[in-house]
Amino acid sequence: MRNVLTINSGSSSIKFSVYAPGNSRLLFGRIERIGLPDGAFLAFDGNGTALLKEGMSFPDHVPALKALFDWLRKRPEGEDISAVGHRVVHGGRITSPRVIDQELMDTLRTLLPFAAEHLPHEIKAIEAVGSFLPGLPQAACFDTSFHASMPPASRTLSIPREIRAEGVERYGFHGLSYEYIMEELKRLDPERASGRVVIAHLGNGASMSAIKGGRCVDTTMGFTPLGGLVMSTRTGDLDPGVIVYILKKKGLGADELNEMLNRRSGLLGISGISSDMADLLGKEGSSKEAALAVEVFCRQAKKFLGAFAAVLGGLDTLVFTAGMGENSPVIRERILDGLGFLGIEIDPVENGRNGPIISRGPVRVRVMKTNEELMIARHTRRVVGLG
Repeated sequence: MRNVLTINSGSSSIKFSVYAPGNSRLLFGRIERIGLPDGAFLAFDGNGTALLKEGMSFPDHVPALKALFDWLRKRPEGEDISAVGHRVVHGGRITSPRVIDQELMDTLRTLLPFAAEHLPHEIKAIEAVGSFLPGLPQAACFDTSFHASMPPASRTLSIPREIRAEGVERYGFHGLSYEYIMEELKRLDPERASGRVVIAHLGNGASMSAIKGGRCVDTTMGFTPLGGLVMSTRTGDLDPGVIVYILKKKGLGADELNEMLNRRSGLLGISGISSDMADLLGKEGSSKEAALAVEVFCRQAKKFLGAFAAVLGGLDTLVFTAGMGENSPVIRERILDGLGFLGIEIDPVENGRNGPIISRGPVRVRVMKTNEELMIARHTRRVVGLG
């Protein structure tokens, strides 16, 4: 067997999976709360049966990855790992997955100012694999690649040319999720997949993409994953004047401002209660702040959906995916309420049970489970030559 290990490194977590040839998942898991005293190492077999649930504390990602590799060496699934694939949030102008070499690593380091929240941890993970498993081929799979087909009018920011020349433009993110959904949609409904599609990836990080003829033409996130929809702790779209006001009035430095915009805003910032939509839905009857956060989220999503329908010249298919998109009938219903003029008619029974198709109007509305790790495994096999 020639197994592939996939690694998705976040700011305080590592998600991993091992895939066999044919891309059946053998095991998966995550290491949580890296850098905090109450971390955990969780692992499951391909059927979801727990293999390990242990409290562990890791000061940073390197010892966490060492613990993962030490554990994998004791497992039969880890005996024949032939390649490692990484989710890398930002590839700049790189438009496809790549085998990782020194030239690519140098390029990623030049992109650090573009994705300071994510890239440092992903680079450390790549270096750690090279140290712990020397000689093993590694692949980088970029979240920005899917959006490389966007036309210049969708990519261009209205800032001076000399800044744009440094690569400051709209890149878009969640690309591995969108790519997986489009591959599945082509399998399920090839005719509609080649038409006018909007995909709503609604999780802790949330975004939408407009796709026509199988190619991305617009997306909500921009230069960084901060833009677009309201998210759990991120602002989404924000008048730049607000940032100028905060810098002048509050005297914050760049790091403090970044902390506010990324970790203390969004649903958490509006409600002052929680960043979790399920918590807010449970409290909206007794808390005006919780109700307001939910309403702002749904209104923003509705606005972007309408805008993308305009960009596409109509809508054939809408797909909800990721945590809220897959599991929250209430949020889907509120986003779609009043959009009958677009041809969207929700089926309340199917929506209530998270059915695969939740519409009965001319626009087909689907609920689909995304799988970024499988997409990474597929790309890794191809680029390293495992077949």
